[in-house]
Amino acid sequence: MTPSSPALRRHERRERLLILALLFPALAVVTALLVVPLAWLAVQSVTTDGSFTLEHYQRFLTEDIYWRSFLLTFRIGLTVTVLALALGYPVAYAAATLPRGWSVVVLGLVILPFWTSVLVRAYAWMVLLQRRGLVNGMLQGLGLTDQPIALINNEFGTVLATLHILLPFMVLPLYATMQRIPRDLMLAGASLGGGPLHVFLRVFLPLSMPGVVAGTVLVFVLALGFYITPELLGGGRTFMVSMLVSRNVELYNQWGAASAIGVVLLVCVAALFWLASRVVPLERIMGAR
Repeated sequence: MTPSSPALRRHERRERLLILALLFPALAVVTALLVVPLAWLAVQSVTTDGSFTLEHYQRFLTEDIYWRSFLLTFRIGLTVTVLALALGYPVAYAAATLPRGWSVVVLGLVILPFWTSVLVRAYAWMVLLQRRGLVNGMLQGLGLTDQPIALINNEFGTVLATLHILLPFMVLPLYATMQRIPRDLMLAGASLGGGPLHVFLRVFLPLSMPGVVAGTVLVFVLALGFYITPELLGGGRTFMVSMLVSRNVELYNQWGAASAIGVVLLVCVAALFWLASRVVPLERIMGAR
């Protein structure tokens, strides 16, 4: 049978149809749950009473609260990401290099917060950080402060609680990458005369960069869309993008304005993924080998 024979072409068509039939349920779910809502969001952002308009996007140029909210959101997201990387990298390194028994313990402690909902953890931080909470009580008991200090209803409380919630999302991608680094490379570097710090900086750290990029992008994107924690710990003073969307819908019934905010944030996240893919291929960011 030659490559261009009718029988071969019929077989290829049947194979393509079979693959399409197998993909159809997944494509239908993705279309219904992702494509259609995003299309509706985009349409809502450029319409008012059924007519085309760009007034919802013009608010980004005329109302300062939009820009202040976006700048605050990105600043908190960047702060949380940097702190999560600084705290999560040593934890992931320990989990990847310790004996298996201790590695399981470390990972278990990292995953343990997932057993509690985000709302419960946010309320727990409110109890700990309030003016008469455990933290202020300890600070005063140790003589470090004379009176309670403001640890919630501000940016500090928001960053601290968000960092606690998102830290596992940094540790797990780092651990997955570090676990795949061959230990023979470290031994080879040591056998060639490299000290532990030199081998780590020249061998281990570069090989762990896909995990660093994956964890950084994941934590930063999740921080941009956080709502419950800034709402509770920020006390209305930490006004992030998610809260701006909520106010437009709940208080002002401005679905078009809320949709425009969502579209702008989506574009920012897509640009972030594109920039990250320039550094590390997207399949490696997503964890593929």
